[in-house]
Amino acid sequence: MATQRKGIEVSIAMADAVAQANVDVIAAYPITPQTHIVEHLSEIVANGELDAEYVPVESEHSAMSVCCGSSAVGARTFTSTSSQGLALMAEIFYIAASMRLPMVMALANRSLSGPLSIWNDHTDTMMVRDAGWIHIFVENGQECYDNVFCGFRISEDPDIMLPLAINLDGFILTHMIEPVIYEDNETIRKYLPDVRMKNALHPDNPVSMGCFAMPEIYTEAQMSREHGVRNSYPTIVKAWQEWGDLTGRYYKPVEMYRADDADYCIVTMGSYGETAMEVVDALREEGEKVGVVKIRLWRPFPFDDFRKAVLGKKSLIVIDRAISFGGPGGPVASELRSALYGKPGAPTIVNYVAGLAGRDVSRNDFKNIILEGKAKAEKGETDGFTLYGLRG
Repeated sequence: MATQRKGIEVSIAMADAVAQANVDVIAAYPITPQTHIVEHLSEIVANGELDAEYVPVESEHSAMSVCCGSSAVGARTFTSTSSQGLALMAEIFYIAASMRLPMVMALANRSLSGPLSIWNDHTDTMMVRDAGWIHIFVENGQECYDNVFCGFRISEDPDIMLPLAINLDGFILTHMIEPVIYEDNETIRKYLPDVRMKNALHPDNPVSMGCFAMPEIYTEAQMSREHGVRNSYPTIVKAWQEWGDLTGRYYKPVEMYRADDADYCIVTMGSYGETAMEVVDALREEGEKVGVVKIRLWRPFPFDDFRKAVLGKKSLIVIDRAISFGGPGGPVASELRSALYGKPGAPTIVNYVAGLAGRDVSRNDFKNIILEGKAKAEKGETDGFTLYGLRG
C-alpha cells in the first residue's frame, strides 16, 4: 500500500504498526487503558492478516514470562500493559532486561492503586525506571505509530539486545482519535528487516540462560546491564535519524520548543508537551521569555543533550506526574537536579506534581504553573515540590 493518512484511534494505529512490523509473538492480558491495542492485534491474527502467535495468558506475570521465552528463541515479540498489570509482571520485567531479551512493550501509563484509579499519570512507569529497560515517551498518535518500528529496530540491534518500553499516556492518547500517517510496507521492510538474533536458543546448540548467580559474579552481571543500557544511546539516536531520513519525521532524546533564548523553560514528558507549546506561544505574545524542554528518552538518560539544552537558563519548571513519597520531589525533578548538580550555569528547578490519576491540567493551569514557577524561582523558593490543584 502507499503512504496513507488516517483519522484513527491511537491504540488501533499502534496495533497496526505492530502488525506491519511483522511481529512473531504477542502475549498479553487485558487491562484498561491498553486493552484496545492487544484486542485489535488478536483480531488481526484471528483474521489471518498476520502470521503470528497470539497467546491469551491468564495474567500479566504469565504474559512477560511468555515474552521472555519467545524472545529467547529469536522471535520478534510484543506485549502491552498498564498500572497494576505492570506491577504484577514486575518480577519478570527485571529478568527480561537482565537476560538481554529484546522485545517491545506498549506501556499505557496509568495510576497505581491505591486508591483504585484507571486514569493516567506516570506512577506505573516510575516504578520500573531502574529495571534496565530502554524507556521512550511519546506525545501523540503519530509518535506512537513511528516508535513501534524504531523500538524494534533499537531493541533487536545486535549490540543492544534489550527490552524497550514505549510510554504513552492512558486515555489521553490510547483512546484519542488523531490523524496518523501510515507508511507503506516497503518502507517498513527497508527500515526494519526480519529479526536475526545471534544468541537465540536452538536445540542444536543448547545453552543455559538465566542461571543462578553467586555473589562472585552478580556485581559483574549488573555492570554488564548498566553498560548495555548506557551504551544503547548512539544506536537510539541513529535509529531515529534513519527513520527521519525515510519518513521526514525526526525524533531526538531531548527536544526544545522556543527555548533557545528562553530564560525559563517548562519541562514535560509525554502528551503534555503539545499543550505546553500552545501556552508558551501565548506567553511569548505577552512578552514572557519562556520555552519548552521535552524529554523523550528517559532511559538511558540523555545527560549531555539535557545539559546542552538547559545550561545557562535561569530556571526550569518541571512537571512530574508521579510522587516520590517522602523524597525531595517528583522523580523527574529529582533526576534533573542530580544531572545538573555542580554544573556551571545550572538553572534552578521548581517542581510541580500535577495531573495525578487523570486530573485535568488545562491551558490555564499550564499558564499558572509557568508564571507561578517563575515567581518562585525569582524568590529562591526552589526546595521540595508543589502538588498542583490540591483541593481543600
